Amino acid sequence: MSTEPRTADPGSRMPAFSGSEQPSAALIDACVHCGFCLPSCPTYLLWQEEMDSPRGRVYLMKAGLEGRAEMSSTFVAHFDRCLGCMGCVTACPSGVQYGPLIEKTRAQIERQYERPLGERLFRSVLFALLPYPSRLRLAMAPLVILGPLLRALAGVLPRRLRSLIAVAPQPTLASLTTTAPEHTAAVGAPRMTVAVLTGCVQRLAFAGVNQATIDVLSAEGCTVAAPRAQGCCGALALHAGNIDQARELAKHNIEVFERANVDRIVVNAAGCGSSMKEYGELFHEDVAWAERARAFSTKVRDISEVLMEIGEPRAKRHTIKARVVYHDACHLAHAQGVRAQPRALLAAIPGIELMSPAEADICCGSAGIYNLVQPEPAAQLGERKARHIASLNPDIIATANPGCILQIAAAGRRLGYEWKIVHPIELIEQSIKGTGGLGD
Repeated sequence: MSTEPRTADPGSRMPAFSGSEQPSAALIDACVHCGFCLPSCPTYLLWQEEMDSPRGRVYLMKAGLEGRAEMSSTFVAHFDRCLGCMGCVTACPSGVQYGPLIEKTRAQIERQYERPLGERLFRSVLFALLPYPSRLRLAMAPLVILGPLLRALAGVLPRRLRSLIAVAPQPTLASLTTTAPEHTAAVGAPRMTVAVLTGCVQRLAFAGVNQATIDVLSAEGCTVAAPRAQGCCGALALHAGNIDQARELAKHNIEVFERANVDRIVVNAAGCGSSMKEYGELFHEDVAWAERARAFSTKVRDISEVLMEIGEPRAKRHTIKARVVYHDACHLAHAQGVRAQPRALLAAIPGIELMSPAEADICCGSAGIYNLVQPEPAAQLGERKARHIASLNPDIIATANPGCILQIAAAGRRLGYEWKIVHPIELIEQSIKGTGGLGD
């Protein structure tokens, strides 16, 4: 397929979009172009360009549907530069559902637009690896030994590899080989039966987050399942426009978690949780899967939501004397509307001084694969976030998404900071176990 812009005949008003998965005209028309979204948009903050703002992108979607815009490299670039952070959703007084709009637009792009060869190959490799833990484990294994060396040599590597190495996790042999226990009993009388999503990067680079999630849930009276048959939730593929791959991955997990027969499906990664809560939308036109997807989504909760839902803590919290900056992961705060719960749980730990950085609602630049395919603006946003955090002189940074942890760590290193960055559930676990010293 040619990468040259398709010329729309003004008489025929042939739309740039075609076939299935088109952005909804009704959702587009909800936008009144008021501009409240502008200060919430990271790319508009960087460049002050109208077409790199939410309302500008909505205008382009409408032009695409009406045949007034072409599927050109310029058209595609404005959507590629969107982080999909959903900050505009929080800011919008008209309730525009930007998430389905950008996902359907990206699905159109991936089906109709032929990217340059290097870009196609790079994205193909990412989506052949990231959603498949067994493949990803093999790809990450060299980082156990070579990770520090590759970071030291990153400056002489090609741009693509440099961006990959900069935000790559530092796995250990234990993290790559540890498997979360499939069944964990509740401490005391059971209050709830839950299943935990173990994720892709999470299970390999942040196995401790999954174990902390299981341990805290158990300590608070939950019977916990972590089905070994589960796979990727499809979030990365969905947010990048690979909607067919996202559906196949989602179907597998729906089947696995249906068999678990639990009260709640617990997620500790913000991007995963936001996608899993939207499975009903992902399958709304599929008669065979729509109801199953909706039933699945009604059970999905972030770990912080579940801990607040079950009520008064059973397990005693021990003191952690630390200045903790809490960073809102975009797909937790904006896409799921979960802001108060993590803060309340952290504030309940004795000794913690909880702080929020300036521009707390602005994305750190991680955004799924954004920091890999758009490394320059991602780095600018990461360093902007890191400077705001550094001004608070934290002992610990807490954030509920693996991508945010990696992005903020990389930005901090570039500015000369070596921060302790954890998931909030790890601090809660340390407080319960009394192992929350800064040296732990």
